[in-house]
Parts: sequence; structure tokens; C-alpha cells
Amino acid sequence: MKKTLTILASLLMPLLAFAQNAPGEAFERWKGDKYSMFIHFGLYSHLGGVWEGEPVRSGYSEQIQSFAGIFGDWYAETADVFDPKAFDAREIVALAKQAGMRSIVFTTKHHDGFCMFDTKTTDYNSVDLTPSGRDYVRELSEACSEAGMKFGLYFSLIDWNYPHAYPISSHNCDFVTPEHHEFSKAQVRELLTNYGSISELWFDMGSLQPQQSKELYDLVKELQPDCMVSGRLGNDVYDFAVMADNKLPDVTLHAPWQSAASMFSETWSYRSWQDRGKVEDKVAEKLRSLIDVVSRGGNYLLNIGPDATGAVVPFEREVLLKIGKWLEENGDAIYGTQPSPYKEEFSWGDVTVKGNDMYLLLTGTYPKEGYIELKLGNPQKTGCRVKVDKDMYADPADVHVIKVNAGGDSWRQVLWAGADGTLSWKNATPDFSYSCFDYYSNYRSTVAYNWSVASRSKVKGAELKYAMSDAGKKVKVQVADKEYEVTLGMENEQPLKNDVKIVSSSFGRMRGGTFDRNTSLECVQWTELDSTEMQCDIRPFSNYLMKVVLKASEACRVHLNVITGNGMELLIRDNETGEYVPMMKHLNPYRATAYAESVILDLEKGENEIVLRSFNRFERTLQMSLSVHPQQVEYAQALMFDEPVSAHMGVIVRVSSADNESEHTDCKLHNLNINIIK
Repeated sequence: MKKTLTILASLLMPLLAFAQNAPGEAFERWKGDKYSMFIHFGLYSHLGGVWEGEPVRSGYSEQIQSFAGIFGDWYAETADVFDPKAFDAREIVALAKQAGMRSIVFTTKHHDGFCMFDTKTTDYNSVDLTPSGRDYVRELSEACSEAGMKFGLYFSLIDWNYPHAYPISSHNCDFVTPEHHEFSKAQVRELLTNYGSISELWFDMGSLQPQQSKELYDLVKELQPDCMVSGRLGNDVYDFAVMADNKLPDVTLHAPWQSAASMFSETWSYRSWQDRGKVEDKVAEKLRSLIDVVSRGGNYLLNIGPDATGAVVPFEREVLLKIGKWLEENGDAIYGTQPSPYKEEFSWGDVTVKGNDMYLLLTGTYPKEGYIELKLGNPQKTGCRVKVDKDMYADPADVHVIKVNAGGDSWRQVLWAGADGTLSWKNATPDFSYSCFDYYSNYRSTVAYNWSVASRSKVKGAELKYAMSDAGKKVKVQVADKEYEVTLGMENEQPLKNDVKIVSSSFGRMRGGTFDRNTSLECVQWTELDSTEMQCDIRPFSNYLMKVVLKASEACRVHLNVITGNGMELLIRDNETGEYVPMMKHLNPYRATAYAESVILDLEKGENEIVLRSFNRFERTLQMSLSVHPQQVEYAQALMFDEPVSAHMGVIVRVSSADNESEHTDCKLHNLNINIIK
């Protein structure tokens, strides 16, 4: 293994940052750990992806009951022979420590409803039904406690065995009945009362009502205030976001987040017939995934699936130990780090930051120039070059690390680009989180907009301009180290002068039933409409599009009215590049069937193509429209600062919602334009 190379870069300038609320100690510990072990182990492990002598090749093997169409009583008979004598909790904890992992998250109950712990709520558990009568949650809890390892719990919010729960579905995201909700609360109470300190509770699947999500979250915090709650609890009630399986965001998130990864994309639990390939290839793949996640500010939860005997699969053990060996040498570049301060991706690799040090992790390809150039944003221009050699990229399973020391300066979290003229979504640097009703509506939300403003004159205030539907919102405006809260009023109405006509409108359906995917218009079949309204019967898990062409006699601003269902996205076609640029994307209030809001757009002279997407998670009918609002107005409100702000070297302006119930919910400030008052 290669030692980390350290370079002093005294010319590197500090980066600007926005202020964040100081999180609690539990959050800081969780965020700093970066790397943890996930364990999928249950009745399904005994089957190993095989039913009646044949491999079940569709779906994850931990869901074999569903994908093989196994009757519940037949599946339950597996408990009669489930006796994994090789399952050794202390050995697994020791492996996790050797692998450099800081915590373990164990499947207490998966979708099959079989509990791997002693519970009074049902006899469908490992203590009452299996030959050995073992409580695997207790064994791991005690082993983690002895070793000083943090212990977390996975808990499925669907249950294929509980009589008052929904039956097996194709999507595992069914509603939770009142009886099932109380059943879940009783089991969560047992888990957080009987098994010591729990570092995180990893809820999964189901589709809860907002009140159900809140009740479970509050229960967790009542019993164990320091226990971190996963985003799959739904309805933006969580401590950390969870990406879709084996996925990561393409940018750094403002919120804490985690990527859960299986050793093989086909399954999480043990699969006896799995093609495992070469250890070195898997090490290179998972090590790079770990680095990619950490460089974007996330935590990496890497799964193992013990076999039918309970033993760790030798292939998976070897992969973990090799990554652990790399972390022995290079852990400073992973644990306790901040994400890359750069907004772009680099072909040569990834970046993490800790204190005065920046770590360059060479996960990509050798730069043909033979060096890495680090640049800083406006107004700073100073940077440095770091020489690299081809042999630093020679071993894919051993990522080379270069440490750049910034001298006496501290690195900051965000590299800002300057914004000139009117501040709007077009020239902002957004802060992102993840928002959802449930797994299938999970998407990257915009929680704030940021600009770096430079001015030779002192800045005295800001004029906020916004749409009719924004009136009444409370907005938080941060300028340098000052923070202001503004309630947007309707006192100062300003007319929008425009001559805009609708040229055409058409309707189409988008493939896929989730909200997170990027809107692809290439395969959409459009049907022309004689109006800009659409009503029809639909199915849950669907996406619909409306394309409207607006013709403006000159460049102008126009006030539109849009109506969509459970969620909306609006895109504007760039006439020069032909690309569709997203202006806004957000979920509407829970179960909204026809949600209306104002949108103010800047149009070019001539034709402007607008695409509106209506996301449908729950409903059976669609109401959708995009029209020119009869009242062509916007509103303006002045915010004067307590004292003028010097912006000669640049000052950060940040706006966010002050009245959202959750910090993860989209701020919906896409209409807001800001003019600086000097």
C-alpha cells in the first residue's frame, strides 16, 4: 500500500462558506464515521436464492418469497430448519473493525416479517420458531458493545406475514394500515428498549402518511434521542437521507446522507449461485464507490450476506479486509472529512477536505498534462499545480492519495462562482437535500440558493421580486454574517409588460414511475391538444408531460399558472443548445390532486418551448394545465440591512424558506429575483 504524499500549498486561498446550524454530537459522530457494515441475514439466507431446486433469477434473494411466489405457510416452514451454527457475532464485529468500518446495521426484520429478535408482538421470530432459539439482534448488540462498535438496526415498514398489513405487491411501497402502524411502533419500542444504545434506525419501504412518519420519528427520539433516523421513513421526517439502492447523487448535498451498497447489484442477501468474479475487481469497484460517496459528503454502508450456515462468504471477507488495509494507510482522507469544495467532477479523481488539508484521491485516469491543477472561484484566482506520475494509477485496487496542505488557512465547504446583475435561479449555486413521500417519490430537492456578490460600493439592501403564489411565504435571507427573515407581502404590485401568445400545446407520457429520474424527452410520443388543460384517468406511479410553445413579440417576463398533481417539474428549452433546462422541481402537498401555483418566466423574443411534468404517485385522475395568467403582475419588497455591507472581495447572499416544516423540503423560491441595492 502506498503512503499518502503530502504537499504544502501556501498559495492556496481559503474558500467561502455559508453558515450552518451547529448539529448535535450524535450527528457529528455519525457523519464522521463515513463507512459502515450492512448485514442482510434472515430466513431467506437459508434458501440462498434457490426454491424447489431451481435458482430464482428475478429480484433480490432476500425477497425470494415474493419473486418465487412462495405461499406464506410454505415459506414459514424454513424456520423449522433455520439453524445457522456458523453465525458468530463477535467474529463479524471483529471483521468490521479490521475492514475499517465504524458501525454495523443489522436486518432485524425484512419484508418477509420474520423477526431476528425476541419479540412479544408475534411468534414469527428466531427465538420462538427456530431450532436454536437464538436472538441475533442481542448477540450482535452485545458483541458491538464489547468491541466499542456502534450498532444500528434495519426495520422494514412492510410485513408480508402480519394479517393487518397489505399483501405482497410488485413495488413494496404500500400504504400502512392503522393496525400495522401500531404493530410497527410496538416492535420499534422493543428494539430501542431491550438492546442497548442504537446508533441509527434504518427504516425501509412502505408508504406512510405524514402523521405516521412523525409518530415513529418521535418514538425513536423519545426512547433514544441520539439515534439517527433514515430518510426512508418518508415525508421528510428524518435525520439523514438515503439514496436509492447502490446510487449516489451527482453533487454534494447540504443534508447528511448515506449510500447503501450491496456487494453485488443483483442481491443483498446470500445467493448460492452468485457469480462473484475476481476479488481485486470488486475491491477496486467498492473502494471507488466509498471514495465517490465520501467526496460528495455522504456515508457508505456496504453490505454483506452471510451464507446458509451463518458464515461470512470468504469472497466478501477478503474484499472487506483489502479495503480495510487501504484505510489503515489512507484513512485520514476518509474519516471525519468534508466533501469536495468543487462543484465539478474531475477526470483524474476525487477530493476530500479536513481542517487545513485537501486530499486528492486518484480514482480516475492519468491526466495527460502530467499534473493536477487546483483553481479557486471568484474573486480569488490563486491556485497550484500538483505533479502526478502514471504509476500512481497502476493498481486499480490501490487508490493513491496526495495530501495538499493549505498552510495557516482553513478550507471552507463551498467554492462559489460570482453572480452579476439580477440574482435568480439561473446564476445561483443551490444547496440540495432529498425530499420524499416514500421511496418512489424520493428526489433531490433545492433547499436554498446562494450567490457570491462583489461590488465596489457597499451593499445597503436587496429588492425581492416574486410571483403571486409566493405572497405570504416567510423567507430567510443571509448576507455575510447577518440573517433576516422576511414575510413576502402584496403591497407593491408591478405590472409585467409583455405580448405573449400560445402557439401550440401537446401531451405525452414519460416512462417510469419515480420522481427522481431526469426528465428525458427523447422517447416521448406527443399528442397535439386544442387547449392547455388535460384531464384523464391514470394509474399510480406515473409521469405525464405537457409541452407548450409561447411566442413573445420581444424579450419579456410572463406570469404563468400551472396545475399538477403530486409533484411538478418545469423545463425551458434553450434555443441555442436545444437542451431543456430545469427551472424548478418539487413535490406538492401530500395527496394533492390539483395543485396550482404561479410561475414567472423570462422569455426570449420569438418562440419559447416550455415543458411541464406532473408526477403522480397516488392518484387515479390527472388534472394538469399550463396557461398564461390573466393577471400579468409580480410583487416587489425591499429589505434594507441593519448596516451597509462591504462587498469589495465578495459577499455571500443565501435565501431559503423560513416556514417549511422540514429542512429537506424544497424551498420553492424559483420565482424569486433579487436586485442588490447599493
